[in-house]
Amino acid sequence: MYQHTRLTTNNSGFFQKFLNFDYILLACILLLGFISLATMYSTDGGKVLFHTKSHFTKLVIFTFMMLIFSFINIKFWFSIGYLSYLLVVGLLIWTFLFGITSSGSQRWIDLYFINLQPSELMKIFIILCLAKYFHRMKLENVNSLYTILTSLIIILLPMGLVIVQPDLGTSLLIAISGIAVLWFAGINNRYFIYTMLGFVISLPFIIAFLKPYQKLRVLTFLNPDRDPLGAGYQIIQSKIAVGSGGIFGKGFLKGTQSYLEFLPEKHTDFIFTLFSEEFGFVGSVFLLLIYAVIIYRIIAIGASSRSYFAKIFCYSFGGAIFVYIAINMSMVLGLLPIVGSPLPIMSYGGSSMLATMIGFGIVMSAKVHSQQSIA
Repeated sequence: MYQHTRLTTNNSGFFQKFLNFDYILLACILLLGFISLATMYSTDGGKVLFHTKSHFTKLVIFTFMMLIFSFINIKFWFSIGYLSYLLVVGLLIWTFLFGITSSGSQRWIDLYFINLQPSELMKIFIILCLAKYFHRMKLENVNSLYTILTSLIIILLPMGLVIVQPDLGTSLLIAISGIAVLWFAGINNRYFIYTMLGFVISLPFIIAFLKPYQKLRVLTFLNPDRDPLGAGYQIIQSKIAVGSGGIFGKGFLKGTQSYLEFLPEKHTDFIFTLFSEEFGFVGSVFLLLIYAVIIYRIIAIGASSRSYFAKIFCYSFGGAIFVYIAINMSMVLGLLPIVGSPLPIMSYGGSSMLATMIGFGIVMSAKVHSQQSIA
């Protein structure tokens, strides 16, 4: 499995690269973007207001950016693996020192045209960094103590910088992204078991250090009815909205929970509840099928790539996307505490969409340059 860093060249022209596109993946991304835009239009009450305009603009710009990234040679993404990680760590430090504070959290940097949330970018670039790290790894060294400790430092450093913002939910998603790479790189299962046991044992101590609003979220998850008009209001209304959609939904722009303003934050992390209320079980299954095809194509692209770097990035990114979707839908259905996990592409938020589209762009680059090895 040892990989050298010399990169072979690919003389295929622009037209050949265009033919190498994964058009099934591209079609699913565009379809998901269209559905997200229609749902955002619904959150604005059937009018083209701020959220719809902003979401449309970001969708167009970031999709175009993804297509450009697709044509960039996969060796470029390999070469910036460490640098991109360090750059985002620097942005997280800058956020800690000079970031914008909103709702008690200091998570954003004002770039004038967008309020950038570096923690969202870290979910992608930690995969890129670790994929490069394990690309050079000899098989017998994968489970060495040095490799494990180095990997943990790479994961724990940005986690710590995000936790102090405070943003426990995103820090856990960063950890999941990193752990996905470790899993696909071949880290022995016993380390994951030890980690889970350590987490369970330390859970009471972790809860003791949670901020009051975080403890309230855990208590609300365990019993939403303890404060139905306060802390439990959002999750109760979310479950009512999903359940009231029935089999076929109430119809586009006809969701009562959202239009009567019973459902807070319906354009961000809880956008699935609005979609489910309007399109019902059938629409929700259709949305899940689109996500399933996207994840399948990402994994298939990884399997067909010659370079180990591209393989491990695609496998890990696909696995991370699956977990992000599972966490978001479990959260809005009351199966997990509310942790602030956006639904990829669907949820409103420029930084989340930017990070996801960068990931798709790197995957497409792996497909376009699938026969290029990093040897």
